[in-house]
Amino acid sequence: MNPYILSTITMALGLGTTITFASSHWLLAWMGLEINTLAILPLMAQHHHPRAVEAATKYFLTQAAAAATLLFASTTNAWLTGQWEISQMSHPISLTMAVMALALKIGLAPVHSWLPEVLQGLDLTTGLVMSTWQKLAPFALLLQLNTPATSTTLLAMGILSTLVGGWGGLNQTQLRKILAYSSIAHLGWMTLALQFLPSLTLLTLLTYLVMTFSMFLIFKINKATTVNQLSLSWAKTPPLAAAAPLVLLSLGGLPPLTGFMPKWLIMHELTKQDLPALATIAALSALLSLYFYLRLSYAMALTVPPNNIAGTPAWRFPSLQLTLPLALSTTATLALLPLAPGVFALLAP
Repeated sequence: MNPYILSTITMALGLGTTITFASSHWLLAWMGLEINTLAILPLMAQHHHPRAVEAATKYFLTQAAAAATLLFASTTNAWLTGQWEISQMSHPISLTMAVMALALKIGLAPVHSWLPEVLQGLDLTTGLVMSTWQKLAPFALLLQLNTPATSTTLLAMGILSTLVGGWGGLNQTQLRKILAYSSIAHLGWMTLALQFLPSLTLLTLLTYLVMTFSMFLIFKINKATTVNQLSLSWAKTPPLAAAAPLVLLSLGGLPPLTGFMPKWLIMHELTKQDLPALATIAALSALLSLYFYLRLSYAMALTVPPNNIAGTPAWRFPSLQLTLPLALSTTATLALLPLAPGVFALLAP
């Protein structure tokens, strides 16, 4: 892609998210979401592959439906209450419609089915943008709609997302679909904490962004899109093949890795709020997710490609990709759990 076009699209992505962050009026927030959607579509369809064009079309239709529902909900609220401010959305029908529209935008269950299909049609770089940056603006609006009237809806969507994210990834062989179901499961954990401790939701979102960034970059350096291709990792990048299983286990939430911290704090908060059943179901769903992370770890670290000794080169081409971002994000993914007591003290009311 032309560098000038790419820089324009990148600035439009940043502008759309910033407008939504800074807005207190529904119309301005809606405009920011639309700028965000229109900016990423050229990135999605840039390779002119039928799968990429199909993914861009599906994404456009889904986001257009969510944006139309959001605009209808805000207009209905303004008609019934005379208020356009985001914090003043009080009518229960408008509130429920807005929450469902934002859930559709980020891919929460039960309106999640577009996310694995769209992510499967994208290259890993665009998939990384869609799995991280595109979640920020709708989540900022969802944080502002956090009221007692939406409590039951958000808790139901959160626990359903953790279950769907765990079950959906079990039988997948495509890495991008596995990452999509991983995204759904992590969004469910964030939504569970949203009602009780919004700062904990932001912490979970931040750790998810760091871990997902590492995982996408690892797959991109290995040029892997299926589970079978991961078995070639030892021949390409042995240090990365050794570190990648730890990143996967951090995504699964195993101690002593960083991914354990948000899950631990969320389960603590749920039990403190007298919701032990939700905490138990969420923990069991994390075991489902852990299973397919272990599958990827096995494919990457415990299998070897079917080559004989003579067919295995004693040298490798040096990687031309930037490795400093991957090194920083991998370090953060693996080593931040000792900060948990300090984080817990900051989050405590």
